[in-house]
Amino acid sequence: MPRPLGELEDAVMTRVWQWNRPVTVREVLEDLQQERSIAYTTVMTVMDNLHQKGWVRREVEGRAYRYTAVSTRAAYSAALMNEAWAQSDNPAAALVAFFGMMSPEQRESLNDAIRIVQRDSPLPAAPREAEGDEGAPRP
Repeated sequence: MPRPLGELEDAVMTRVWQWNRPVTVREVLEDLQQERSIAYTTVMTVMDNLHQKGWVRREVEGRAYRYTAVSTRAAYSAALMNEAWAQSDNPAAALVAFFGMMSPEQRESLNDAIRIVQRDSPLPAAPREAEGDEGAPRP
């Protein structure tokens, strides 16, 4: 997983994810300027960095690039959670602590997600005994 996004990278990616269409530096700049004072070159550099890191792809359109997200915010969030979990020296305890922090609504979302994963990826069936071994003693 690429390293977590910085604050300004996250602000840019939030717009790219929300708009869900190819965007220009100018569009992102104008939206960011509603909350902060920021230069065109700063946004251009951040978007170029996001491209270099593999978060966005870009295509030339006229004299500008149009940027699109490579993956979704949900995939990014999942990768962050997986990375944090993988770094734990006790993954089970980390999950218990994480679940303990969840609101009832978040727990319901977790239950929904588990049901979807179980429905889409059922556990494999138990291996069948080899033919002719039905009466053989089990070890």
